[in-house]
Amino acid sequence: MLTIRLPEDIEARLATLAARTGRTKAFYAKEAIIEHLDDMEDKYLAITRLENPNKRWPLDTLEQGLDLDS
Repeated sequence: MLTIRLPEDIEARLATLAARTGRTKAFYAKEAIIEHLDDMEDKYLAITRLENPNKRWPLDTLEQGLDLDS
């Protein structure tokens, strides 16, 4: 379960979208999170690496989760 506070203008836009489409605000919040989570993870990983330039990662760690066989 997740509870978030949104700025009033964003809450109003979300409520309008939900009302116009017959979906819930939670549906659109979930869609937005799913759509942008990968980008946010990449951004903060890059920031961490820039802030710690002397840290090294083994190649197998960097390749984890990548489909490199094709």
